[in-house]
Amino acid sequence: MSYYMHNVPGRLRVKSPLLKRNSAAADELKKALSTIQGIAAVDFNPITGSLLINYNHRTAKHEDIVGLLERKGYFDRTKATTNEGYIHAVAEKTGRIVGKAALGMAMEKALEGSALSLISLLI
Repeated sequence: MSYYMHNVPGRLRVKSPLLKRNSAAADELKKALSTIQGIAAVDFNPITGSLLINYNHRTAKHEDIVGLLERKGYFDRTKATTNEGYIHAVAEKTGRIVGKAALGMAMEKALEGSALSLISLLI
Protein backbone atom coordinates (compact mmCIF):
# COMPACT_ATOMS: atom_id res chain seq x y z
CA MET A 1 0.00 0.00 0.00
CA SER A 2 1.22 3.46 -0.77
CA TYR A 3 0.23 6.94 0.30
CA TYR A 4 -2.94 8.33 -1.21
CA MET A 5 -4.67 11.70 -0.97
CA HIS A 6 -7.96 12.91 -2.40
CA ASN A 7 -9.37 16.31 -1.57
CA VAL A 8 -12.56 18.08 -2.46
CA PRO A 9 -13.32 21.25 -0.50
CA GLY A 10 -14.60 20.12 2.88
CA ARG A 11 -13.58 16.46 2.53
CA LEU A 12 -10.07 15.02 2.62
CA ARG A 13 -9.23 11.32 2.40
CA VAL A 14 -5.71 10.26 3.27
CA LYS A 15 -4.31 6.73 3.24
CA SER A 16 -1.01 5.84 4.77
CA PRO A 17 0.73 2.49 5.24
CA LEU A 18 1.74 3.76 8.68
CA LEU A 19 -1.90 3.94 9.75
CA LYS A 20 -2.89 0.47 8.58
CA ARG A 21 -3.91 -1.60 11.63
CA ASN A 22 -2.56 1.18 13.85
CA SER A 23 -5.41 2.45 16.01
CA ALA A 24 -3.00 4.14 18.43
CA ALA A 25 -1.68 6.33 15.61
CA ALA A 26 -5.22 7.12 14.49
CA ASP A 27 -6.16 8.16 18.02
CA GLU A 28 -3.07 10.39 18.19
CA LEU A 29 -3.97 12.00 14.86
CA LYS A 30 -7.62 12.50 15.79
CA LYS A 31 -6.48 14.34 18.92
CA ALA A 32 -3.97 16.44 16.98
CA LEU A 33 -6.49 17.22 14.22
CA SER A 34 -9.01 18.40 16.81
CA THR A 35 -6.70 21.37 17.43
CA ILE A 36 -7.32 22.67 13.90
CA GLN A 37 -10.31 24.98 13.85
CA GLY A 38 -12.93 23.95 11.28
CA ILE A 39 -12.50 20.17 11.40
CA ALA A 40 -15.95 18.66 11.89
CA ALA A 41 -15.22 14.92 11.96
CA VAL A 42 -12.41 12.42 11.53
CA ASP A 43 -13.21 8.82 10.65
CA PHE A 44 -10.57 6.08 10.62
CA ASN A 45 -10.58 2.73 8.85
CA PRO A 46 -7.86 0.55 10.42
CA ILE A 47 -8.12 -2.08 7.69
CA THR A 48 -7.19 0.32 4.89
CA GLY A 49 -5.20 2.85 6.92
CA SER A 50 -7.54 5.59 5.73
CA LEU A 51 -8.53 8.82 7.43
CA LEU A 52 -11.60 10.66 6.20
CA ILE A 53 -11.55 14.23 7.42
CA ASN A 54 -14.61 16.44 7.02
CA TYR A 55 -13.83 20.11 7.49
CA ASN A 56 -15.15 23.57 6.83
CA HIS A 57 -13.13 24.65 3.79
CA ARG A 58 -13.63 28.31 4.67
CA THR A 59 -12.06 27.85 8.09
CA ALA A 60 -9.51 25.08 7.58
CA LYS A 61 -7.24 24.46 4.61
CA HIS A 62 -6.37 20.98 3.41
CA GLU A 63 -2.70 22.03 3.17
CA ASP A 64 -2.71 22.68 6.92
CA ILE A 65 -4.28 19.29 7.61
CA VAL A 66 -1.80 17.43 5.39
CA GLY A 67 1.03 19.46 6.92
CA LEU A 68 0.04 18.28 10.40
CA LEU A 69 -0.03 14.66 9.21
CA GLU A 70 3.44 15.11 7.72
CA ARG A 71 4.85 16.76 10.86
CA LYS A 72 3.54 13.83 12.91
CA GLY A 73 5.33 11.47 10.50
CA TYR A 74 2.27 9.63 9.21
CA PHE A 75 2.12 11.00 5.68
CA ASP A 76 4.54 11.84 2.86
CA ARG A 77 2.95 13.98 0.17
CA THR A 78 5.92 13.41 -2.17
CA LYS A 79 5.06 9.70 -2.29
CA ALA A 80 1.30 10.16 -2.43
CA THR A 81 -0.89 9.19 -5.33
CA THR A 82 -3.78 11.51 -6.05
CA ASN A 83 -7.15 10.40 -7.38
CA GLU A 84 -6.12 11.38 -10.91
CA GLY A 85 -2.87 9.42 -10.64
CA TYR A 86 -4.69 6.40 -9.24
CA ILE A 87 -7.22 6.41 -12.10
CA HIS A 88 -4.39 6.77 -14.65
CA ALA A 89 -2.47 3.83 -13.14
CA VAL A 90 -5.56 1.60 -13.08
CA ALA A 91 -6.44 2.51 -16.68
CA GLU A 92 -2.87 1.81 -17.79
CA LYS A 93 -2.82 -1.57 -16.03
CA THR A 94 -6.23 -2.48 -17.46
CA GLY A 95 -5.02 -1.55 -20.95
CA ARG A 96 -2.00 -3.85 -20.61
CA ILE A 97 -4.16 -6.74 -19.40
CA VAL A 98 -6.74 -6.29 -22.17
CA GLY A 99 -3.96 -5.95 -24.76
CA LYS A 100 -2.28 -9.18 -23.63
CA ALA A 101 -5.61 -11.01 -23.65
CA ALA A 102 -6.44 -9.76 -27.16
CA LEU A 103 -2.99 -10.73 -28.43
CA GLY A 104 -3.30 -14.16 -26.83
CA MET A 105 -6.69 -14.74 -28.44
CA ALA A 106 -5.37 -13.62 -31.83
CA MET A 107 -2.32 -15.89 -31.55
CA GLU A 108 -4.48 -18.82 -30.46
CA LYS A 109 -6.80 -18.29 -33.42
CA ALA A 110 -3.87 -17.94 -35.84
CA LEU A 111 -2.21 -21.11 -34.60
CA GLU A 112 -5.43 -23.09 -34.26
CA GLY A 113 -5.20 -24.63 -37.75
CA SER A 114 -1.46 -25.21 -37.43
CA ALA A 115 -1.80 -27.11 -34.17
CA LEU A 116 -4.49 -29.38 -35.64
CA SER A 117 -2.34 -30.02 -38.68
CA LEU A 118 0.63 -30.91 -36.47
CA ILE A 119 -1.46 -33.31 -34.38
CA SER A 120 -2.90 -35.01 -37.46
CA LEU A 121 0.64 -35.51 -38.85
CA LEU A 122 1.76 -37.09 -35.60
CA ILE A 123 -1.18 -39.53 -35.62
